[in-house]
Amino acid sequence: MNVSTNDLKNGMTLDLPQGLFQVVEFQHVKPGKGGAFVRTKLKNVRTGAVLDRTYRADEKLQQAIVDKREMQLLYREGDHYVFMDTSSYDQIHVEQAALGDTRRFLKDGDTAVLQQYRSEIVGVDLPAAVELAVTDTEPGVQGDRVQGARKPATLETGLVVQVPLFVNPGDRVKVDTRSGEYLTRA
Repeated sequence: MNVSTNDLKNGMTLDLPQGLFQVVEFQHVKPGKGGAFVRTKLKNVRTGAVLDRTYRADEKLQQAIVDKREMQLLYREGDHYVFMDTSSYDQIHVEQAALGDTRRFLKDGDTAVLQQYRSEIVGVDLPAAVELAVTDTEPGVQGDRVQGARKPATLETGLVVQVPLFVNPGDRVKVDTRSGEYLTRA
């Protein structure tokens, strides 16, 4: 579907010759001399690389319609993750590489919004924070009250985060999915 550069919006996805890009920001510029143009900042959906591009006003670009569906992670099978559509109950196998870093926050039974373009998974939307169990960390030492002291803890998904000294194996912790940092004990 063609879209004019005059109709760009933040978050819109474009299918360009260089790949699939999401509009991060754009600015219409009307100089005193010469034709108007649109300055854009585009993020590659697959690699995360950011491009700065300038287009003529009213230039036609190919818009990509990305389907967002809420899916539940059922289980892992080798290097594939099996998700189920929560409305139609259809199951799909997603390669580990398509999930990128988001797989560090996903455990069986979790729900995420998968972004699909044609038959390819191009992105995953997670909640702002997830709750995960601590599988391994050094036990807290009684009387150790150093303010702000941290220790590494391995979580059930294999993610390693820095946690306060009072966190023990078996505890559940909340982790920020954007930064990968410990928020609080759950």
